[in-house]
Amino acid sequence: MEILFLVVLGLVQGLTEFLPVSSSGHLVLLSNIFGIEDSLFVSIVLHIATLLSIIVVLRKDVWEIVKKPFGKQGISIALATIPTGIIALIIMPLIENSFNGKFLPFFFLLSAGLLLLGQYLSGKKQEHELTYKDALIIGIAQGFATFPGLSRSGTTISTGLMRGTKREEVAKFSFLMSIPIIILSMILEIYKIIVLGEAISVNWIGLILAFVTAFIVGVLSIKAMIKLTAKAGFKGFCFYLILIAIISIFVV
Repeated sequence: MEILFLVVLGLVQGLTEFLPVSSSGHLVLLSNIFGIEDSLFVSIVLHIATLLSIIVVLRKDVWEIVKKPFGKQGISIALATIPTGIIALIIMPLIENSFNGKFLPFFFLLSAGLLLLGQYLSGKKQEHELTYKDALIIGIAQGFATFPGLSRSGTTISTGLMRGTKREEVAKFSFLMSIPIIILSMILEIYKIIVLGEAISVNWIGLILAFVTAFIVGVLSIKAMIKLTAKAGFKGFCFYLILIAIISIFVV
């Protein structure tokens, strides 16, 4: 892979992993535009970068979970992760087939619809602290947000807003609950490398630049998303998703 393409991948990963526009959908779109398949090894490295972004920005919350794994936050994340894993395993064949990009326009539009619905319904409910029931329902939503084009952060945050969960709390929870999912994704990718015996051939300078880019942009994206969720300022993302859905019709 060329250095420029790797840096672009890092930029896209850092932005779209946390902004409500679907990182997997954009990577599929990029692969179709440039005609280059994403390397599993590169994907693992970029996942590590975004994982570090979460840990750095939400270090106090992460440390609290480490100290008290059976506290409210730790149990909430476990309750969210279990249904996510079960649903993802059940629909895995559908997910794998969707990476050809044929359904990208539909899922991009669905992401836009969920953002609008979450923003609309959040204004009609009295806010409350995240409950275990909220965590479970958000986890179920996350399980279906594994299709390319359907934003994980957008789906989980919108679901929390529809439930009436406090805005900033649901944004932080969305990022915290992504930690076990990112780790599980990396394990799966490492397993595929071992099974497929994929040769690791990559431009190391480009990979380092991509890692740094994904990390820095990821940090900025998380901070921006927490602030935007507090204001429910998602209209810009909705217009963008509609535009990218139209573009994807002609690309994939």
